[in-house]
Amino acid sequence: MSEEQAKQYDTPQKNKEKVKQETRSADKDKKAPAAAKSGRIAEPAGAGVTEESANLDQLKILEDQTRKLEEESSTLKDQLLRKTADFENFRKRMFREREEGIKYANAALLAEIIAVIDDFERAIQSAGESRDFDSFHQGVELIEKRLVSMLEKNWGLKRFSSIGEEFDPERHQAIALEESDQHEKAVVLEDYQKGYLLHDRVLRPAKVKVSKPTSPEDLHQEKRTNDSGESKE
Repeated sequence: MSEEQAKQYDTPQKNKEKVKQETRSADKDKKAPAAAKSGRIAEPAGAGVTEESANLDQLKILEDQTRKLEEESSTLKDQLLRKTADFENFRKRMFREREEGIKYANAALLAEIIAVIDDFERAIQSAGESRDFDSFHQGVELIEKRLVSMLEKNWGLKRFSSIGEEFDPERHQAIALEESDQHEKAVVLEDYQKGYLLHDRVLRPAKVKVSKPTSPEDLHQEKRTNDSGESKE
């Protein structure tokens, strides 16, 4: 093959390659404006890796915060359970102490009454041996005075007498009436059963006989009856 023939053969090949290069260049020029129109900017190399690392760090922080909140919640729950148990134990203890307080509230009073019972037993035993009624009577009187004094001094229980007092329905219970022209108001004439005060409150009213004042009309009628009887005689 001569040089001239070789040149004629290479020329179409070179033309084909040149057309391909021009086509590639044109495609690039088309893509560049399209990318510019869409607003996308080419990211620098490694930008995606940096954003992913930042997201992982943020996720780790959130996980740590969640773990701390769970630990605090568990601690608070445990404290609540302990407080609840302590309160329940306190409530049961207070209820038990209150029940025991009610059950043994009169222990001190009963201990003092036991001492009086002992005195009665000694008096009865002494009377059985000596058969001395006067000594027994004096012994019982002393025991009764001791008991009344103890109840008044230590427990505020006071016995009151009502004879001669004006009738008071809060302190007296009238079980008998007796007409009388000597009193303008109802007055206690006799004390059948003495009353008792617990401090300033009536514990038991006294059972009494009360005078019934006679009205002037009754007195006038009684006088006329007496005068008529005398005139007939």
